[in-house]
Amino acid sequence: MKLTIKKPRNFTRFIKQATFISIVILIIFTLVASNEITRHKVAITAQPLNGCLITDSLPCTDTFKKTTSEPFIPDAKLNAQQRFLSAIARKLPTVPQAGTYEYILLRNYGAVFVNQDVGIKLPPKDIFANEQETQEFQGSLTMGHVDGTNDCYLQKSAADALNKARVQQQIPLKSGYGSGDCTRTFNTNLIFWHKYANNQILAKVQQGKETKVLGLVAPPGTSQHLWGLAIDLRVSSKEQRKALNQNGWFQTVQNDLPHWTYVGLTEDNLPLFGFNKQVVGGITYWITPL
Repeated sequence: MKLTIKKPRNFTRFIKQATFISIVILIIFTLVASNEITRHKVAITAQPLNGCLITDSLPCTDTFKKTTSEPFIPDAKLNAQQRFLSAIARKLPTVPQAGTYEYILLRNYGAVFVNQDVGIKLPPKDIFANEQETQEFQGSLTMGHVDGTNDCYLQKSAADALNKARVQQQIPLKSGYGSGDCTRTFNTNLIFWHKYANNQILAKVQQGKETKVLGLVAPPGTSQHLWGLAIDLRVSSKEQRKALNQNGWFQTVQNDLPHWTYVGLTEDNLPLFGFNKQVVGGITYWITPL
């Protein structure tokens, strides 16, 4: 006698429902496991940075590089110096040790390293050794033309922001139309240094015995102009300053009156990143807290 197994009614629908439930359970399990892995990675990344800030155990290394395209916001519970360091540690491969020549340069010219604009490229260090290193870095940049000038170029995001400010207000370059006000070569930086200083003064700067000159001229290989993120302007009104500030441009080198730096932040956010507001001779400078 032939045995016939009779399928239950709606058997096909039952199989489909069971398959669907199994797939849903698998997806949920995968998401949970993935989330646990992600949280574990975040914890591993954050732990060394906290140690760096709490114990001041510089240098901070690649561990603290930015790993996401999301804007970074410093922890408001940290002090000003820690907030600043937590921001620049995501940009610099190595944060210089306190007391070194590189640290002195970072204190005076390091404002750009908090820049959150994903369109700009920051240098891997705060001093270039020679023209070759400078050219290699500048050759990797995306540059933009400053409207109304002959040969003034900045990194494109910086140029775009400056052009917006100059639409709001007439803001001339310090020398008129010269490229010397904008992105400079290593040799141009060197010429400016020897115009105002010499090797003896450089030795004192490197030893931390002379700092006033840094507000007048940058030592060879250290100018923000080499990075395409600074420009010298003739600014004489509150309206001009307001237009520049609204577009991320600020004065960050104390006593260097014509010098403007593309920080890429709003003025309200500067204290959050640790900057100290200092008014000298009626001019507002935003100084690093180092």
